[in-house]
Parts: sequence; C-alpha cells; structure tokens
Amino acid sequence: MRVEEAVMEYGDMLFRACMVLLCHEQDAQDAVQDTFCRYMEHSAEFRNKEHEKAWLLRVAANRCMDVHRSRSRHPSVQWEDVDKYCEFPEQSEVLAELMNLPDKLKAVIYLHYIEGYKAVEIAQMLGITLNAVKKRMQRGRECLKLSLYGDGALPSEKI
Repeated sequence: MRVEEAVMEYGDMLFRACMVLLCHEQDAQDAVQDTFCRYMEHSAEFRNKEHEKAWLLRVAANRCMDVHRSRSRHPSVQWEDVDKYCEFPEQSEVLAELMNLPDKLKAVIYLHYIEGYKAVEIAQMLGITLNAVKKRMQRGRECLKLSLYGDGALPSEKI
C-alpha cells in the first residue's frame, strides 16, 4: 500500500489511539507522523490489511511509550476539548475517563473496546502474555466503572 493510501485509511484511527495514550494533541500528532515515517522505511510485506493495521498500531503505541519516558510532566486534554476527538459525541465522558487510566490499562481497553481487537491479538501487539491482557482489561473495567459510576452501581441499577 502506498503511504498516501495508508495515511488516508489509518491516519484518523492512529491519531485517536495516540490521543488516548498521550492525552496531548501535539505529542499525538508527532507520534502518528513518526509511525508513518517508520512505515515508509518498512521493507517487508504485510500478510493482509489487518496485519498492516496491527503493525501500525504497535509502532504508534511504542512511540507513545517513548514519549512518556521522555516527558518530565504529563499534560492532559481539558474536559471541554475531549469531545472533538470522539468519533461519536456520546463517547466523550468515557473517553475522558479512559485518558485518566494508567497507560498499561488504557492501551488494552482502547485496543479492545474502541478498535475491536481480541485479547490474543492485543497480547501479540503489545508483546505481553494473554493473561496480562485479561488482567489489565479487568482492572481497566473496574477503574472505569468506579470513576464513571462512583458507588459501583451501573446507570440501570441507580433507578
């Protein structure tokens, strides 16, 4: 696939993933740009489009981890700015809470629930065990539930 086609097809998805992981627009843009630079240098063929997408997400996630390591402080997106990064407006509250999760948890939650990857695929992409993915997903869901619903009751249970 040509670079221009890859940017058109995967650019927005990579930007959203980087925004969730970095919580900073300029850093997310830089991470996406670095990802596509690596894509241009990549010489091996991809097995299929899913392999290509997974490779791009892995490179972007690694770049985001590099940014975290080099930061001296961790700025975050303001609440009023979150909605402009959501594909669907009703996601803004959940996305804001997702951005507040620890990096290890938010990466697996994002890849599973937003991008639709299975736990096995996430384990391969992040280079961790399947059990680690499952545990991080469990902890991430617990943290989100607590932050979104406070007392642990889901909206239908509060009635």
